Amino acid sequence: MFSPTLLWAAPEINPINRKARSIPVLNVFNVYGRVFNFAWFGFFVAFWSWYAFPPLLSVTIAKDLHLSTIDVANSNIVALCATLIVRVVAGPCCDYFGPRWTFAGTLLLGALPTVLAGTVSSVSGLLTLRFFVGILGGSFVPCQVWSTGFFDKNVVGTANALTGGWGNAGGGITYFLMPAIFDSLVHQQGLSAHVAWRVAFVVPFIVITATAIAMLITCPDTPTGKWSDRHRHAQENLASHGITANVVDVPGEFQDKKSPSPGSTTPRGGSTEKMEFDATGKHGGIADHEAQVGEQSMLETARGEIVQKPTFKEAMKVLFSLQTLVMMMTYFCSFGAELAINSNLGSYYLKNFPSYGQTGTGRWAAMFGLLNIVSRPLGGMVSDLLYKTTGSLWAKKIWIHTLGAITGAFLLAIGLTDSHSPHTMFGLVAGMAVFLEAGNGANFSLVPHVHPCANGIISGLTGACGNFGGIIFSIIFRYHAKNYAKSIWIIGVMTIAINVVLTWIRPIPKGQIGGH
Repeated sequence: MFSPTLLWAAPEINPINRKARSIPVLNVFNVYGRVFNFAWFGFFVAFWSWYAFPPLLSVTIAKDLHLSTIDVANSNIVALCATLIVRVVAGPCCDYFGPRWTFAGTLLLGALPTVLAGTVSSVSGLLTLRFFVGILGGSFVPCQVWSTGFFDKNVVGTANALTGGWGNAGGGITYFLMPAIFDSLVHQQGLSAHVAWRVAFVVPFIVITATAIAMLITCPDTPTGKWSDRHRHAQENLASHGITANVVDVPGEFQDKKSPSPGSTTPRGGSTEKMEFDATGKHGGIADHEAQVGEQSMLETARGEIVQKPTFKEAMKVLFSLQTLVMMMTYFCSFGAELAINSNLGSYYLKNFPSYGQTGTGRWAAMFGLLNIVSRPLGGMVSDLLYKTTGSLWAKKIWIHTLGAITGAFLLAIGLTDSHSPHTMFGLVAGMAVFLEAGNGANFSLVPHVHPCANGIISGLTGACGNFGGIIFSIIFRYHAKNYAKSIWIIGVMTIAINVVLTWIRPIPKGQIGGH
């Protein structure tokens, strides 16, 4: 039963991995609440800057740089290319260096090209700059891995959906913020349009840089402290609860073992040394705020859910898993469609409703991204509820495919009607956005259960494939020029087909330890 006090009370925690079993959204003084808020806000400011160009691109920037419709489409595609690369790399980086440092590094690297927007003077310069600004889109992967590292299986879907959804809302708020900043600089500061749009990009640079620095100063890597000590702390937590196990060649496999003589331990210095922490024979009891978890569950958590240092062999095992394919392709459809539509929706509205102008259509286009505040969390919350009710991960998986099919139906309706009635168009887009964005949340509700010891790798691959979908769908928009409706119904057909084809695959690999 949900209690409002969970929104600020110190959460109950898993005794082995120290993950929270509730989300103290309103308590930034609690470490779990602080990490949660930095996770979503860091991705929010990244998404804001990543998509800061489209609200000004079709009119102001296009006029200033003499861009054609093809140039605008090409720049939208290029903006996704760097993100694809960064997301693939960010996954293993999260597993190796930890998500907090990967997150902050991605933000700082992406902030530099953001502030250099004022130097653009040609089409090639715009394409180059948008490529490097795309680094910011890669921040999604550490955002989700960091969130997964702090919240336990019973709420991880909700936590990931909230951090991802509220972060994604940056793609909607940018349609309000960038035109508002631009208009203020023109009308209040007296700058010319040529100068104003360039100066406008200084604002997200300042916010991103401040957020990244604050994140490093005020937040830890994991609930147990340093990223490099995560295996040792799990071992110690097992021992403190009367369970004997050891870690061999850390980071490595957790194994049962026979108890050595009392008081014997081995050094814990290097990562290649054997580490043993023996149970005292007395159960340590349940500390304040600790959840009551059975010994078998504790062992499963320790063996299968502590992230390992990535190796090429492990990465290939994850990459070629059918379960990884499901996560990648469903996210290809949902997030890929979101990215491509978010880039073109303002232009589509301007074509069908020219009387609204750049600012008016931008505000209506913002609705699509802003619905992430509710829609993506809804997808994760329903997913967690289905899992709690049924106890089966099949429920989470079926939910993903159901959302995909409904999204595809809405896309077909939008594309085939190509409505010039604002009420019909905005209503259909809002309905589509709810199910599409809920699909994103549902997807990353299941991801933490699949190959949990390689969470960074699968999160990176899934996130990157979402970006790949954005590139493919943006190419579809590019080759149909201003026939936006046709592009949208084509995406709808692909979304339905892919989800139907993948329904038969198991949610997690057979015999997997952890993640259940």
